[in-house]
Amino acid sequence: MLVFSYSKNIKMSNINEENILKALSRVEEPDLKNDLVSLKMIQNLKIDGNKIYFDVKLTTPACPMKEIMHNNCVKEIKNDLGEEVEIEINMTADVSSSRNSGINVLPNVKNIICVSSGKGGVGKSTVSVQLAKTLSAMGAKVGLMDADIHGPSIPTMLGLKNKKPTVREIKGKMYILPIEYNDFLKVLSIGFLVDERQAIVWRGPMVTSALKQFINDVIWGDLDYLIIDMPPGTGDVQLTIAQTMKVTCAVIVSTPQAVAIADARKALAMYGVQGVEIPVAGVIENMAYFVPEDMPEKKYYIFGNGGAKALATEYEVPFLGEVPLVEKLRQSLDEGVYHQSELVEERFEEIAKNLAQQISILNVKQLGSN
Repeated sequence: MLVFSYSKNIKMSNINEENILKALSRVEEPDLKNDLVSLKMIQNLKIDGNKIYFDVKLTTPACPMKEIMHNNCVKEIKNDLGEEVEIEINMTADVSSSRNSGINVLPNVKNIICVSSGKGGVGKSTVSVQLAKTLSAMGAKVGLMDADIHGPSIPTMLGLKNKKPTVREIKGKMYILPIEYNDFLKVLSIGFLVDERQAIVWRGPMVTSALKQFINDVIWGDLDYLIIDMPPGTGDVQLTIAQTMKVTCAVIVSTPQAVAIADARKALAMYGVQGVEIPVAGVIENMAYFVPEDMPEKKYYIFGNGGAKALATEYEVPFLGEVPLVEKLRQSLDEGVYHQSELVEERFEEIAKNLAQQISILNVKQLGSN
């Protein structure tokens, strides 16, 4: 929650709700292309002499336009009411959703995001984990589902290898409770249920059955975002997810080189085929370049340069950002212990904001078409 306070020469008789809302009606939500008053984003307006208090309720706590909207609110009110008016704006958030509240599958989850790749080894799970942690740190309620049944890696990345989920009986049926990572992120993986040395040699129907249990028999609770770490490729799991529940969007992860882009192209195209039809919120380029810890000004384009950005341009979907190859990130995920890398944090904060922005836009479009 951010609170800004300003004071500077006023026309006291003009300080009333009508004039304040008139000024705020000139402030546009840049992504939704409408003013804050029409969008009902101005709430709890109070006036105390020359002091004005109100909330701006954003569509996500990760809104990248937060500062711009705040500054524009201050500017328009001062233009109309004078420079000495004091303005205190509380920037809050209520994450938007186009998922019908009457749906039977995960009705309390506002947005479901499938993080996908065309092939393994491009860092899809890394991106899933970091996105979940970043959105949580920004104030969103987040869940992380590891749908890569044959190759679960999230327990290792979060340092939860020895954790086991508990169960709760509700009306005679047993439900799984996700593991809570640092008390703010709900996590579930098949890796919590089997020995890490055990190979999961399952055919498609068993994988599908396990995945449906993760969806239907787990108490996820109220979430703003459920991030699903998908297995690589375009097979049973992808179809099961699409046909079992209403997914908000997909994100495609790829490294820059041509062999990865060729498979990422297939993954991106899959979400547009009949029977799947999930909007793609954007593309993320992982391992975009290598940065030596002792020479942070250096960039080595080991896997090529700009391949994922070119893919986003080709399919006319947003490019959400690029993540460098940094030793501290690899070390952090291998050991399940946090090792700070300011560069990686900055990149994922940018990507998380861009993703939240695209989800808000998709939700408004979806609601407008209903």
